[in-house]
Amino acid sequence: MDGATPLDDDSWTVAGRTFHSRLIVGTGKYKDYALNAAAAEAAGAEIVTVALRRVNLSDPSQPMLVDHVRPDRFTYLPNTAGCFTGEDAVRTLRLAREAGGWDLVKLEVLSDTKTLYPDMEETLRALKMLVAEGFKVMVYCSDDPVYARKLEDAGAVAIMPLGALIGSGLGIQNRLNIHLIVDQARVPVLVDAGVGTASDATVAMELGCDGVLMNTAIAEARDPIRMARAMKHAVIAGREAFLAGRMPRRMYADASSPLSGLI
Repeated sequence: MDGATPLDDDSWTVAGRTFHSRLIVGTGKYKDYALNAAAAEAAGAEIVTVALRRVNLSDPSQPMLVDHVRPDRFTYLPNTAGCFTGEDAVRTLRLAREAGGWDLVKLEVLSDTKTLYPDMEETLRALKMLVAEGFKVMVYCSDDPVYARKLEDAGAVAIMPLGALIGSGLGIQNRLNIHLIVDQARVPVLVDAGVGTASDATVAMELGCDGVLMNTAIAEARDPIRMARAMKHAVIAGREAFLAGRMPRRMYADASSPLSGLI
């Protein structure tokens, strides 16, 4: 592959930690933790998000996530799913650091239960509190380039704009805004939320995103393991296409073979 970057060397780095898989998967909505673990393996994921309010990490009398999605195999990314105020989010992540020593975390502060749209004012406020306490914060946010820049300036180690509403499966609704966020960012950008099928993940990567985070698209597929494999290949294909550089868009046809000198 003359002039090409070998795919195995195409790593990415966040907060000083290097990863090779650009697909992050969640740990919710699965039938059980065993299926969750199998899907994460099939996806080739290295990072899994953990909604601290929804998974069992500490009660050995009940099924525990760590017995299946093992912390020695995956990097846990604690998140604040279900938090609607900055104080709740900060408190949740303080407990996470005390329980597991985690400092690389995902912040999300939601505005309402119907849309689960991020409350950007509260998100920015919570981010500043967490950064002041030494957390390395990846931030779920709206696809607003102005707020994305504010989050980065406030110390976010990764920007995670939504493609569409959480769990909607609608795919990326505003490609232009995602492109603008990627174009201005100095930290990794990962599409977070709204992916429904493999082509959505490919689009995110073709736009230049550093990765994609998804949960429902795999967990609620008819065959989660097969969908996880599809998402793995979709992310790789989109990344390769981005690195290759797509052909120009043209208004009219451009023949593959010369039209002059035809017999």
